[in-house]
Amino acid sequence: MQWTDRIRQVKIVLVIAAILIAVASLVVSHALVHDLSIEERNKMGVWAEAIRSFNAADENTDLGLVLKVLDENNTIPVVVLNADHQAQDFRNVTLNGGSYEDTLRQVAYLGGKWLKEGQFIKIDVGDEQHSDYQYVCYDDSVMIKRLSMWPYVQLGIVMIFVVIAIFALLTSKRAEQNKVWVGLSKETAHQLGTPISSLMAWTEMLKENYPEDDLLPEMDKDVKRLQLIADRFSKIGSLPEPVPSSLNEVMEHVIDYMDRRTSNKVKMVKDFPDHDVVVSINASLFEWVIENLSKNAVDAMGADGGTITLHVEDTEHQAVIEVADTGKGIRKKDIRNVFRPGFTTKKRGWGLGLSLAKRIVEEYHHGKIFVKSSEVGKGTTFRIELDK
Repeated sequence: MQWTDRIRQVKIVLVIAAILIAVASLVVSHALVHDLSIEERNKMGVWAEAIRSFNAADENTDLGLVLKVLDENNTIPVVVLNADHQAQDFRNVTLNGGSYEDTLRQVAYLGGKWLKEGQFIKIDVGDEQHSDYQYVCYDDSVMIKRLSMWPYVQLGIVMIFVVIAIFALLTSKRAEQNKVWVGLSKETAHQLGTPISSLMAWTEMLKENYPEDDLLPEMDKDVKRLQLIADRFSKIGSLPEPVPSSLNEVMEHVIDYMDRRTSNKVKMVKDFPDHDVVVSINASLFEWVIENLSKNAVDAMGADGGTITLHVEDTEHQAVIEVADTGKGIRKKDIRNVFRPGFTTKKRGWGLGLSLAKRIVEEYHHGKIFVKSSEVGKGTTFRIELDK
């Protein structure tokens, strides 16, 4: 619980840090862009004044300073339009090429666009007898555009960092949990080994002394059952080798086991093909998966009992197993959580059965397990698909 709380706190801190960095970056960048925009507008004011001076010059005017001002603008895109919005001059404008007329149309379009956006300076180029004026229209320089985009790029980088950090924390947590479960499982199998061996020896002695006792075969079955459970626990954490096995036999073992340990109100129905369905599985672990699904079905049906249908389907490329019950069903909002470790709707239980079943099917057997259908009050069907 403490580890979960710590992970949650780290996530919150990372998200808050990312938001603060993004907000600070946006504020600083906005201030810089605003200041640079004012500076560029002032430069355009000087440039526009140089244009006005150039247009008003006569043969006695010294144009050295004016030309120097005009030539120094190498970054700010600018278009000069006359009163009729026709292009008169332009600088630092990227064009798509084409004829002279196409160029003028492109330039006039850009100038008109910037004029509508309010990025222009109006200058008077008339004389005492005729009034005339021009519009010096301009756009933001490449530097300002890059600065405007940088906070969003930075935000993307920060978010990627946060996602990677959270993924690393979750992976670390999952790896640690796996080590704990593997260690616990193997230790459990080891601890079970000694008493099971003793029970097996005692059972053999009882068979010799009381060969006619009807209870001894049942005791022997239970001891073998304990041995099977210990074997399953010992295999958790290692990769079991699948071998060709009969699904029909696996399902029969489950039915036999459940019939002897459930109420008479629970009816087990088998729906198998006439022929053996053979797939590469670890029979011991896969049998546990079907048992777990069947036990969950029994719990879902409660004291009133019901029907559990075990269906096996053999196709050309897949073997399909379905476990259907007539229990209370699963709410739609819970369906996507049923395989999550720790999730359970029972008053008692760890919520690990379906999670382990999913791991056995998908990681050990490269198959699929999912809730095929479920309706509250009518029942649930789990489906397993195994490739041949």
